[in-house]
Amino acid sequence: MQLVWNSAEVTHRGNRRKLNEDAVLSRPGIGLWVVADGMGGHHAGDLASQSIVAALGALEPASTLAAQVDSVEAALLDVNQQLRLHATRCGVGTTIGSTVVAMMARGAIGVALWAGDSRLYRLRGERFEQITRDHNPVSDLLDAGTVTEAEAEAADTNIITRAVGGQPRLFLDVAVFDVAPEDTYLLCSDGLYRELDAAALTERLAGAARDGLDTTAEQLLAACLGGAARDNVSLVIARADSAPRATGAAS
Repeated sequence: MQLVWNSAEVTHRGNRRKLNEDAVLSRPGIGLWVVADGMGGHHAGDLASQSIVAALGALEPASTLAAQVDSVEAALLDVNQQLRLHATRCGVGTTIGSTVVAMMARGAIGVALWAGDSRLYRLRGERFEQITRDHNPVSDLLDAGTVTEAEAEAADTNIITRAVGGQPRLFLDVAVFDVAPEDTYLLCSDGLYRELDAAALTERLAGAARDGLDTTAEQLLAACLGGAARDNVSLVIARADSAPRATGAAS
């Protein structure tokens, strides 16, 4: 299946933060999109997120989706070690880290790699679903069966249990999913989904085909900034459309 990808991205410091510690990346030509959220309150969160985007932005196109996933994972593991080394030079107890969510797509297959609570959503028709699962204590309890889905949704925490630069050894979760024409994907930091609920996100994304991705991204940001916007806000929208069929000359 031949698909044409288009994307738009926006990042903003929000209404209350002095610095923007988020970073975004869109490379539709190779099917790679990224959102990284530097850990607020920690030293050099912006360095961490920008290091992730710089490393993934420098990757060469891969021959297969599997090879691309491997190269993205290897780059993130390398950044993890670089950030850990830099943190030790800054003093005992220093943490320099960032969440990350990366989406890759080739043909009808998509892959998400992530650490932390930045998310990937998919809107297909009227169905809006979260593909990633946050790495936080509540989600860990949900995975263990200690709490229910309803209890997990009601809980709210800014604590994350995984991040690039956060632990000596980085463990990335992976999700493989199918891609269909007219799918719209949203990668975002928690600064967006903590301000806008699923209904608001769905409503805006549903108009992406009509309004255009750039306009939709700006509308989502404006809606967020119209509220408290207590954190940095970052999002990437990627949409898959069917490639037009080539027509040959009649013989």
